Amino acid sequence: INAEYMGNFREYIVEELWLKEVLEKDIPLTENFKVESLLSDEVEIAKWNSDGLPSDDLSIQNGILTTRASRFPLCVDPQMQAVAWIKKMNAGNSRFEVASFSDPDFLKRLEFCINYGNPFLFENMDETIDPIIDPVLEKNFILEAGRKFIKLGDKAVEWDDNFRLFMCTKLSNPNYPPEVYGKTMVINYGVTEQGLRAQLLNIVVAMERSDLEKQREELIQSMSDNKATLKTLEETLIRELALATGNILDNDDLISTLESTKESAAEIARKLQVATTTAKEIEVARQEYTPVSKRGAILFFVMDSLSAIDSMYEYSLMAFNNDVFRVALERSEPHFDIDNRLANIIDYLTYGVYRYTCMGIFEKHKIMMAFQMTVKVLEGEELLKVKELDFFLRGNIALTKAEKKKPFPWIPDQGWQDLLRLGAVDPVFENVVTDIESGGKAWESWFDLEKPEAVPFPDNYSEKLSSFQRLCLLRCFRVDRVYLAASQFIGQCPQMGEKYTSPPILKYSDVYKQSSQFSPIVCVISPGANPADEIQKLAEKLEMGSTKMRSVSLGQGQGAEAMRMTEMGSLRGQWILLQNCHLLIDWMKDLEKMLEKRDAKPHQDFRLWLTTEPTPDFPLGILQRSLKVVNEPPNGLKMNMKNTYSKVSEELLEGCPHPAYRPLVFVLAFFHAVVQERRKYGTIGWNVTYDFNETDFTVSQELFQTYLTKASQNNGPVPWDSLRYLVGEAMYGGRVTDSMDRRVVKTYLDEYMGDFLFDTFQPFHFYANSEVDYKLPEEVNGPDPVHRDIFAQVIEDLPHDNSPEVFGLHANAEIGYLTNATKGMWMDLLELQPRQVADSGETPREVVLDAIVVDVLGQIPAPFDRKIVHIKEKGKNKDGVLQPTQVVLLQELERWNNLVERMISTLKELGKALQGIIGMSAELDDLAHSLYNGQLPSAWRTLAPDTRKNLGSWLIHFQARHAQYKSWCDTGEPICMWLSGLVIPESYLTALVQTTCRKYRWPLDKSTLFTRVTTYATAADVPERPSDGCFVSGLFLEGAKWSTEHHQLMAQLPKILIYDLPVMEVIPIEAAKIKLQNTIRTPVYVTQGRRSAAGKGLVFEADLATEKHTSHWILEGVAITLNTDT
Repeated sequence: INAEYMGNFREYIVEELWLKEVLEKDIPLTENFKVESLLSDEVEIAKWNSDGLPSDDLSIQNGILTTRASRFPLCVDPQMQAVAWIKKMNAGNSRFEVASFSDPDFLKRLEFCINYGNPFLFENMDETIDPIIDPVLEKNFILEAGRKFIKLGDKAVEWDDNFRLFMCTKLSNPNYPPEVYGKTMVINYGVTEQGLRAQLLNIVVAMERSDLEKQREELIQSMSDNKATLKTLEETLIRELALATGNILDNDDLISTLESTKESAAEIARKLQVATTTAKEIEVARQEYTPVSKRGAILFFVMDSLSAIDSMYEYSLMAFNNDVFRVALERSEPHFDIDNRLANIIDYLTYGVYRYTCMGIFEKHKIMMAFQMTVKVLEGEELLKVKELDFFLRGNIALTKAEKKKPFPWIPDQGWQDLLRLGAVDPVFENVVTDIESGGKAWESWFDLEKPEAVPFPDNYSEKLSSFQRLCLLRCFRVDRVYLAASQFIGQCPQMGEKYTSPPILKYSDVYKQSSQFSPIVCVISPGANPADEIQKLAEKLEMGSTKMRSVSLGQGQGAEAMRMTEMGSLRGQWILLQNCHLLIDWMKDLEKMLEKRDAKPHQDFRLWLTTEPTPDFPLGILQRSLKVVNEPPNGLKMNMKNTYSKVSEELLEGCPHPAYRPLVFVLAFFHAVVQERRKYGTIGWNVTYDFNETDFTVSQELFQTYLTKASQNNGPVPWDSLRYLVGEAMYGGRVTDSMDRRVVKTYLDEYMGDFLFDTFQPFHFYANSEVDYKLPEEVNGPDPVHRDIFAQVIEDLPHDNSPEVFGLHANAEIGYLTNATKGMWMDLLELQPRQVADSGETPREVVLDAIVVDVLGQIPAPFDRKIVHIKEKGKNKDGVLQPTQVVLLQELERWNNLVERMISTLKELGKALQGIIGMSAELDDLAHSLYNGQLPSAWRTLAPDTRKNLGSWLIHFQARHAQYKSWCDTGEPICMWLSGLVIPESYLTALVQTTCRKYRWPLDKSTLFTRVTTYATAADVPERPSDGCFVSGLFLEGAKWSTEHHQLMAQLPKILIYDLPVMEVIPIEAAKIKLQNTIRTPVYVTQGRRSAAGKGLVFEADLATEKHTSHWILEGVAITLNTDT
């Protein structure tokens, strides 16, 4: 349900269709006719506005539907404007009831209201309506002796026709089944940009020109009173005429009334005419402040849209008005000139929204949010073309690749497809492909630069293009630089500036200043960050510690105590800290009700602090009314070490007499920072993201102290094996669930912990090059203990930024990180884009989708006939028994058929939905959204091999899978198997082992796979199948390259992150016969996403030759994948 669409649709129905037909048929029509005037009047509307209903046309129409509809209204009310209006409208009625379906007594209260004709409001509804109230919604009356009864549960309740039922939900886009629309009047109260502008204009004028606003309100009241008086006079006159008897000319009282009415009507008409003229003059003066309300509306919708990315990013209109908009009006610099004053307000407001939002979102989303603010501001000022933004976010998502081949091998494949589409985006790009073809050397030199975004484009394109168009061109060549270029674009935009690229540092003192006793403070925590200590320090600083601050960690059975503490703290002015709220989500809904329904005004010193991990089930009401704070661990190796080592005191170091203790605590701090910062590089860093935190460091340091104290007392050696085991397997390793990740942890400890730390002839370095040197202080090998401050100074002297090589990764890991950051930003921005009807001149979304449906349906082959294949495969064997690999084929064909049938059925249903034949369900809407954005629909993803490809690349992969299956069925098992084409590739490898074990009568449990990389570059080079095992093609190497000359792993070249691996031979063998040297066991994953937390994704482990020590490749994150992301 989209409020903007609903408003436009209503306007289209009335203005374009209905009124046009009325005029064509010459039906008499009032001049300047409005439906609102027919169904209501200005007196009633003014009363609604005073009760809190916004004054824009859409809200007035909603008010009419709510009060006049024959069915009971169900209000979609994400900003809680409808519920506030309904409550205030019925505030004078002492019998007005408000409840929710979770209240135990809601049925009894509803029965009372039905019986006595009182209004009843259901609030906080979700997507299900309790069927017990269906008879009420459907008005299934039972008539007995002229009286109406209705069945409510097992009781017949007498019906009063004055009864009114209202229902409200905070969900912005609920998915109600069709029957709900039939039983209720679903009304969308979601605020529109036009309506919000009107509301914000009232606020800004009231604060900037209170005289003008007062005059306007008095004028509205005066006009309402005059119109009410005129209406009363007309009704009085009509009544007296109706009651008059005899000749009316002889009725002196009636004539006197007529004269009085005439004079009063003329006087009122004159006043109304003057008032109308004055109202126009006031409106002209008010319109001077429109730029502020326009910018405010744009910024609110940027904030409001963020919930599409993370459910914790919920912001209410009330919070925006009170915490941001009014603050900007109060604190922005005054100026006597109105233009300068407006500029000051807009600047303060824009940066205020940025600061307020940054406080409550994760670091990875801050640049994206600033970019969204920038493009929306530019769109509002008509300085950005929608076509250019669409290209920047989607690129070329055509389902078929262009036939024109790229002229140079250095141009990325997807970049070339994007370039071919770029020419149609704007005339300035029409010759870009030709220019690149003719000036290839200059473009290649620019492409090879480390920071191409900081250097002008070849062929004077930097002068020809706008700053945003330069971003579009950059995405065609260097995706990895787009993230930083987007930040540069924000900083250079005149409407924004550099301050929008540097998020403010979180200070809890600032959080407290922005907070109030009415709104909870929700601290969203992430691995390695806990705000409890900071909140405690702030409380002590503000003299709210000791007895004035109460804390409880939520868990089973803690709800009642937490509720008691919260209610007591609200009355006594205490700080209440409820930790780990995500563990007691059901109870949080009770807290939400308590906060909404509390009668007593909280004490001004009261603050409610809530800490929680991100969870989609967190109560919406608390999120919308709260001040949100996101806590993240320090960013960067230096800051992380600094934060960790700040907890280490000289007294703590003096607690162990062993000389190795002090340097080992420093080594542990470095290790702690490394394992945390490695997360930045995604799956090449860790397969699974782990919650390494300060507890791991503290306990490990205590273990060091215990073991080294004992070693010192016994004059024994340092127990390195025990220490490495306890840290690598128990403390840090205890969190690690993935075997390959555990291998990384153990490798770090082998590299960082040993007697080599104190080797005076060959000093130890964590990492060193010509520019930086990460090492222990030189004083470590001296006779005296090294003071804690010397270690702290070493940390202080470290560079602020660090390369991935410090963690043992290749320098290309930074390119991978930036590429993933760019793609993540594009995905998030796509989620924020409105799903609306295309502007004039653009192809409507429905037409585009219909063309995609037809195109994809045309590419789907018919399912395989498994019965025929089964008979054919059995016929190949003398004993008529299927071999293991034949069973795999039949299983794969079954999964393939399921996918094909699912694709055909969903596409056909979507085609019908686009034509309006059937309703658009949530599943079909998700399918349409994915197809339009060039993404693989989730309905298909679950039935296909795991992939991270976009739709166009996936369809090419889909066709290749079909070709392999068809060849397998027609000509037999492939000479060289393309494992990526199988849904479960490990099943085929298992079948090979089974076949070989049967052949040689080996025990199955003592057999394994041995691999070797062949000299065959592609599958076409393989002459025949091996006698045992198989050849495998289509493998990709990540984290290293394969040298075909030396037949071993080699370091990657700059900017090349993925290499094609030659054909690999997979040979089943008895495990006892394997004796390998100079090789590394390398994991083979399905996708570049590697292995999930559930352990899915690992196919097998391959043996790759290497001259370097295995630790080098383990820390570089070397792996083989069956698929790339492109």
